[in-house]
Amino acid sequence: MGLFISVSVILIWALHLVYALLNVEVSAGNPWMYVHILIQSYLFTGLFITAHDAMHGNVSSKKWVNTVIGYIASFLFAGMYYKRLRKNHGLHHKHAASDGDPDFFVRSQNYFRWLGIFLWRYVTVIQIVFMAVFFNLLLLIPGVSEINALLYWALPAILGTLQLFTVGIYWVHKLPHTEEMGQHRARTQIKNHLWAMLSCYFFGYHREHHNNPKIPWWELHKTKS
Repeated sequence: MGLFISVSVILIWALHLVYALLNVEVSAGNPWMYVHILIQSYLFTGLFITAHDAMHGNVSSKKWVNTVIGYIASFLFAGMYYKRLRKNHGLHHKHAASDGDPDFFVRSQNYFRWLGIFLWRYVTVIQIVFMAVFFNLLLLIPGVSEINALLYWALPAILGTLQLFTVGIYWVHKLPHTEEMGQHRARTQIKNHLWAMLSCYFFGYHREHHNNPKIPWWELHKTKS
């Protein structure tokens, strides 16, 4: 099931990207343009969630399958290096919302400062080069213009990153840390499975995730009391 869902997310992301690039008219008066931008943004978020589940070995019982899916999903998300992501995510779980957490900005809880530091820690020159190369490869597809690539690929990548940061990092781990957040200093959304799925693939059930990282994203809702 894990492998099927992971491959499905990757394929749907790719197919929808191609469809939007070639078929959705870029026009301020076209409401479908905005719909497809939002859909592609959500699918970008799904790529990272897929890589995240691979880090926890939730895609397959075989380690090499998790590694392959993790590399593919994180690379497609934004040219990110899976091995580095997995190392940092391990530290995040070990030292959640503390000095040893690479995702936590202790000195300031300001959203934009934290976001800036987060991007500074993760964005690399190689990643920027990959994004530039991928963007230009998209332009080689007949019928794809720069504005199409910007609106249906570049912008959704940015929006997906903001969704992940806002729901999966900032809100769930920011100060103040209360007793109900538990030992992992992680908040959790109020039980609402539809909203939890739409907001970030159940990742807002974050305390539940930290309590048992071996539960894949599509089963997190079952742990919500």
